[in-house]
Amino acid sequence: MGNTPIGIKERILTIDIIRGFALFGIFLVNMPSFHRAIFMKQMQGYEPVYTGLDYWLDAFFTLFIDMKFFTIFSFLFGLGFYIFISRAEMKGLGATSLFVRRMLALLLFGLIHLIGLWFGDILHTYALAGLFLLLFYKRKIITMLIWAGSLLLVYNAFNLLTLLIPNSFLEQIEVPRTVMESAVSEYASVYQNAGYLEWLSYRLGAELPMIFLNIIPAMLPVLAMFLIGLAAGKAGIFQNISKYLPFIKKVCFITLLISIPLLILLGLFTFGVLDWGVKQTYVILALTSISSYPLCLFYISALTLLLRRDVWQQRLRMLGFAGQMALTNYLFQTILSLGIFVGLGWYGDISLVMGTLICLVIFAGQIVISTLWLKKFRFGPFEWIWRTITYMKLQPMKQRRVE
Repeated sequence: MGNTPIGIKERILTIDIIRGFALFGIFLVNMPSFHRAIFMKQMQGYEPVYTGLDYWLDAFFTLFIDMKFFTIFSFLFGLGFYIFISRAEMKGLGATSLFVRRMLALLLFGLIHLIGLWFGDILHTYALAGLFLLLFYKRKIITMLIWAGSLLLVYNAFNLLTLLIPNSFLEQIEVPRTVMESAVSEYASVYQNAGYLEWLSYRLGAELPMIFLNIIPAMLPVLAMFLIGLAAGKAGIFQNISKYLPFIKKVCFITLLISIPLLILLGLFTFGVLDWGVKQTYVILALTSISSYPLCLFYISALTLLLRRDVWQQRLRMLGFAGQMALTNYLFQTILSLGIFVGLGWYGDISLVMGTLICLVIFAGQIVISTLWLKKFRFGPFEWIWRTITYMKLQPMKQRRVE
């Protein structure tokens, strides 16, 4: 057969809506980094001080948002990989070469996004980790799950090693807050005042080396969630939800039970009820990571059960349109946010609450635009480019009229 697209007939509505839900959560998490020096927190341990409503919103993000939604997206990526490869094989296409081109195209998007616009790009990590999925496609489900569990164990064990270091040593190597505040001030000043080329030059030296040094550790939890999604795809859970309904209910209940004590413990450290001094930040980061996996699976299973009801499918259908255009919406979130905060000179002057409100307005607009766009076109603009590169053939863009 020719090198033609796999097609978009009979899309699984539940997956599209969950993807839209994850896209929204990722935007919420990313938004602070568009208007303040969150890079310094992520890479150099600088903790911004929040007060008032910002304090409570930050605590809410830590408990229920941070690291929870990129794990959902990673799960869906693994599931999508199985659907893509299996459909390509059924159509007699070169599944492996198609997927490799698909990942290389995603890597290109990611590198342009990372280098030219924003340090927080996840596309390049997905593309590199995604290539490893080809090693697991024909493996048994239990093998995928063992590898996923092992990767998560190694990643989180490595993070927990910091807690074994004596406090006295951590205090000696800790960068004085005055020095860190000076670095943050310089960082923010560049974002506020520099022209694009100067800003880009600064980022190439200040941000990108840290990103590339961290690429392998960053890939471990991503690949683990890819494998869990791949296992779900191979088991056919989302292809036949009715058959697996009892299993989904068990997953929902068990992951909720696991999440509750982890969130309580995380809350105790977040609000300072439990205080480990110099290790406080490391404890919170470790608990945020560990709690993200069961809570991610709870969100997925709970939303899947909710969408069994037609009324909720109708209510959340527009969220599914945003999910169908996830790549386009993700990239435009960066473009719009940088245009607002850096382009208009608002960087560093926006509170966490105000940034979140702007995030809500932008995403609401993306939902409406995605809905209107997909009434006329089959794909989002960047999805169209992605598919065209994958199949090495211009893809039909307009929706087919139904007579």
